Amino acid sequence: MDAPLLISNLTNPTLLFFVLGIVATAVKSDLEIPPSSVKFISLYLLFSIGFKGGQELAHSAFSAEIVYSLGFGLLVASLIPLYTFFVLKRRLSIADAGAVAAAYGSVSAVTFVSAVSFLDAQQLHFGGHMVAVMALMEAPAIIVGVMLMLRYDDAPSVEGHGLGAIAQHSFTNGSVLMVLGSLVIGLIADTKQADGIKPFTTDIFKGFLAIFLLEMGMVTARRFAAFLRYGRFVTAFAVLVPLLNGCLVAAASHWVTDSVGNRFIFAILAASASYIAVPAAMRLAAPKADPGLYLPMALGVTFPLNITLGMPLYFAVVQHT
Repeated sequence: MDAPLLISNLTNPTLLFFVLGIVATAVKSDLEIPPSSVKFISLYLLFSIGFKGGQELAHSAFSAEIVYSLGFGLLVASLIPLYTFFVLKRRLSIADAGAVAAAYGSVSAVTFVSAVSFLDAQQLHFGGHMVAVMALMEAPAIIVGVMLMLRYDDAPSVEGHGLGAIAQHSFTNGSVLMVLGSLVIGLIADTKQADGIKPFTTDIFKGFLAIFLLEMGMVTARRFAAFLRYGRFVTAFAVLVPLLNGCLVAAASHWVTDSVGNRFIFAILAASASYIAVPAAMRLAAPKADPGLYLPMALGVTFPLNITLGMPLYFAVVQHT
């Protein structure tokens, strides 16, 4: 791993605001960001990423690489929950194993946003179609997780909801709908008209990301202790599995694209874990699964791991394979 790159990432202002959020909670500060503001900022970040991705896609020719990328993303999102489920069910209940597997097969939009910021710092670009890849990787992992729960649980925890309803819920989830809708709008919008909102979609992006990560730091610190009762196994899983997934996909992605930016995005998507779309879906699909397990794993361990050590590691693998 490139030491200067790691130091640069650890001293990134957006990441330092994440650390500030952890410190604020640790010292029991009354620092608080209103929930309505947090929701606005999260929607803004998804809107900005989706719209910029649509604009880039509008200016790039449709190619076989785009088709391969979409297929590769769907394959990764289906395989990760498939193998992680069998690792998890050795120690966890079927419902918990399915929910955690779905979370780690799905993606984190906020980690994706942080990865975009990382690429900007390296003055590298990624294809607009990668936004579509991110959005499409949400649902397959959830569906695979639910199918595995139904297959292996003698008393299914999935209560009265077909896979069609689960898939529909995944695609109509607010975060997925916002990023997909913004992608489509960016794709069809007039270029000159789109330039009029460029200061909003681009210039203030990192400032909003810093405030959002401040909130994420506070949430992480509050939830981290909740899953310690599950022991070392889940902590080791939340550390090792994302690193393994990210490195493997970083190396394998050269079969799909030569773009360093696109390969890095593939790696971060494979390494990330969903703590927005999957929990929302699991409340509907698997009420027996414990949110106090899969939420802190994704948000308290895997998210900070990826934005500190993970991104420089995956970037190094991309550069050397």
